[in-house]
Amino acid sequence: MYEDWKENILPLMMSAPLMFSPEFFGIEQYFSARSLISSRSFDIDDFHGFGMVPLADLFNHKTNAEDVHFTLVSSDVESDDSTSQLNDVHPYDDESKCWNSPLDKVGSDSLENEANNADDTDSNSSDLRDDPTTLEMIMVKNVKAGNEVFNTYGSLGNAALLHRYGFTEANNPYDIVNIDLELVIDWCSSLFSRRYSRARVSLWRKLEYYGCDNENIEYFEISYDGEPQTELLILIYIMLLSEDAFNHFDLTISVSGNFSGVMLYQKGKSMWIEDSKIRKDVLLTKDVRKALVSLADMREALHGSSHLEEDLETLCGIQDNRKLYHSLMLRVSERTILKKLRSYAAVAGQLSTSERRSSLRKNT
Repeated sequence: MYEDWKENILPLMMSAPLMFSPEFFGIEQYFSARSLISSRSFDIDDFHGFGMVPLADLFNHKTNAEDVHFTLVSSDVESDDSTSQLNDVHPYDDESKCWNSPLDKVGSDSLENEANNADDTDSNSSDLRDDPTTLEMIMVKNVKAGNEVFNTYGSLGNAALLHRYGFTEANNPYDIVNIDLELVIDWCSSLFSRRYSRARVSLWRKLEYYGCDNENIEYFEISYDGEPQTELLILIYIMLLSEDAFNHFDLTISVSGNFSGVMLYQKGKSMWIEDSKIRKDVLLTKDVRKALVSLADMREALHGSSHLEEDLETLCGIQDNRKLYHSLMLRVSERTILKKLRSYAAVAGQLSTSERRSSLRKNT
């Protein structure tokens, strides 16, 4: 945000100091305005773009428990890309880039019932329907008088909630932990060499596998239940192949040009498994499971020397300190998921040899 201000606003202040006074266009004022827009703006549609919507931004968030839904009531305005239908305002997430939830089935039924009971001659309602700048607020469930009415900002984990809105939720089912690709390379390089790590990542790339990407940082997600992303398991598996197996795999890919799948090795024999048939259990060898535990330890070490139990104890005594509480809640959430990742690796180790062979045959 500071870099944006320095690049875009500061030159204006310097070129026209009377028009762009530091009293109104300084860095603190810019931070304030940017924070308001990032936390409260709505992506209306392609025609209107982003907008601040008074009253609609009053509602607090509750995951999977919205009471109210906002939708546009007109579909007569054409957008720049010739789309004549105005879209509903959707939940804000990394794909939809919007802020509010779509009208669910309950909301649709409620709206239909209200419409059936409404006076068809209501001119005010008719006027609203013809106004392309109007949003309609719809209650999608009954709320007892005096209770808070909640909206939902989307299916967001605590890291996203804290970054965008300044709060977290306990036991958030959309929580994830990110493990950066660089952290995986550091782990591999601590066992072998940097050159070795680069060669293994290169083969992984040949197979057209990639992690998630955000602002040029590539990472892998660990889900709320501690399950790692498949691409991470494949990368670890390739990193732990013996030199002979790795060279055989690399040569097979180069000769055949087949980039859709993984070559698995068991007792000196190799099997090719197509990408669509890869199951995580066949990748979870003893060494891969040990690697997951090591990565969990490395990732948790970024949070400092304290332990999850200490953080939970501290959390109970700082609820009045809002900033500290939600920051610590994020750390507790991430450490809890990393604990589940270790359990996931341990449970995977309980799979018997016969079961693993059976799973391998099914995949091939």
